[in-house]
Amino acid sequence: MTRMCPLSGNQREQDRLKAQKKLAAANKGKNTSGISHTKRAESDAEIMRAKQAAKEAAKAAGGGDAAAKK
Repeated sequence: MTRMCPLSGNQREQDRLKAQKKLAAANKGKNTSGISHTKRAESDAEIMRAKQAAKEAAKAAGGGDAAAKK
């Protein structure tokens, strides 16, 4: 299948540069802390395990606040 309106090589290059600038502007305000996705997931999992252990310890020690919320 052929293109209806083929762009010249220069026009393609210009469009590519324009798209890169637009993408860079869109990502400019986003916070990237430099942590990879897997390291972030491991960190979050460790925090949740610590919270869960604390909640289980409170429950075993005498009820905690889990029964009061029901």
